[in-house]
Amino acid sequence: MQTTLTIQQRKKNIFPALSENKILRYFNFVALYFAQGIPEGMLALGIPAWMAMNGKTPGEISAFAIIIVLPWSFKFIAAPLMDRYTYLPMGRKRPWVLVGQLGLVLSCINMAFVPDPLNNLNQLMIAAFFVSCFGAFQDIATDGMAVDLIPGDQQAKANGLMWGSKVIGISVSLAACSLILNIYDFKTAMLSVAVAIGIIMLVPAFLRERNGEKLAPWSKGKASSETKNLQLNNWQALFKSLYKVFTLRNSLLIALMLFICQGATKYMGTILPIFTVKELGWTNIEYSNYYASAKLIGGILGMIIGGILIDKYGKKQMINIYFFSFILFISFFSFSTMYWADKNFVFAFMIVQNTIFTLNSIAVFAVAMQCCWKKISASQFTLYMTIANMGQMTFASFIGPMTDNFNWQISLFVFAGFIAMAWIVLQFVNIDKQIQQVKHLDKSDLENEEKVAKVA
Repeated sequence: MQTTLTIQQRKKNIFPALSENKILRYFNFVALYFAQGIPEGMLALGIPAWMAMNGKTPGEISAFAIIIVLPWSFKFIAAPLMDRYTYLPMGRKRPWVLVGQLGLVLSCINMAFVPDPLNNLNQLMIAAFFVSCFGAFQDIATDGMAVDLIPGDQQAKANGLMWGSKVIGISVSLAACSLILNIYDFKTAMLSVAVAIGIIMLVPAFLRERNGEKLAPWSKGKASSETKNLQLNNWQALFKSLYKVFTLRNSLLIALMLFICQGATKYMGTILPIFTVKELGWTNIEYSNYYASAKLIGGILGMIIGGILIDKYGKKQMINIYFFSFILFISFFSFSTMYWADKNFVFAFMIVQNTIFTLNSIAVFAVAMQCCWKKISASQFTLYMTIANMGQMTFASFIGPMTDNFNWQISLFVFAGFIAMAWIVLQFVNIDKQIQQVKHLDKSDLENEEKVAKVA
């Protein structure tokens, strides 16, 4: 009887559920990560280059960079709410994804109407803060959904596709919005971002997490038994579980590595537009076109080979290679001042830097995802990301003092020192041990639940 009802329900659905279809699952997360990249390309790269082109100081630009990272550092406030509360008939994380997407659209529209943004930096930063808030909100929900729905043997490939699509979203947004910014105006550029995100919102709007769930609050459907079993029903159990898993030695080491390496890459990503525009005399359009092209190449390579390399050689081995490559290439670039005037040389560096960044992000976040406990997926993964974003905010604040007190060689080369610190931490991480300890926690919790049930 149950099987017959399930078959009938599937026939009524336009598309298979994400839990049952690998291709749709990949498509869903590719689309959502591409949507994350669109506002990030404009806020993190396009606007800083535009500000530098219009005479804003490195201090003002780094202040903007810190403001847009700040909401991502407080993601942990929202994550437990998503693990604790949701509308299960529409899925465990999908309702939150839709709220995040809608918030992104509305906040981008709001930012578009900041008057004379270059001369109203406070209003610009407040509006950008809210865009970042909803970007972070959508990111939490998407990552939680990914941990819930993507099987362990598909996580490396999924991370490759997801991070590759995000990087492509950043590059497309950076090139397109910078062009619109210069040909038209700031308002048109931000409204274009809102329209693009709104179109992508159709993807989660029409794809269920699990079979039998509702597409909308007013449609037919009900919560699946699987999501009911995963859902935690009280705060004490949630935070107790989070404390157990996060105080494991390897959880703490992964968090520290994320803090350093993501902070370092944010430092490089923010200082590069300042360096090319102020030191090398590029226009913001030149920077945007070169960097967007490099980002696009890195994103495509990440999607194609990121997961394959991890599956063949292992996550930790590949991260070791990526960290070493970062150190090698930035050291070479920093002390090749005689070639800085050659745009092709700088472009080649951008391609290498973005390719390594994408591949490294795929591997690092695949490790973080693999080491999560499913029952608190949003909270644990978000705590990792929160710590990573705190690193971004911390390291971005170094840009002003570095450029004020040191030459560009040293200001760029310090990135190699940051990555060397992350590489040292990586040597102490034991991924297999972390996975076994999480399984043990799962088993222990199940045994405790059975004991309570017998007593009751």
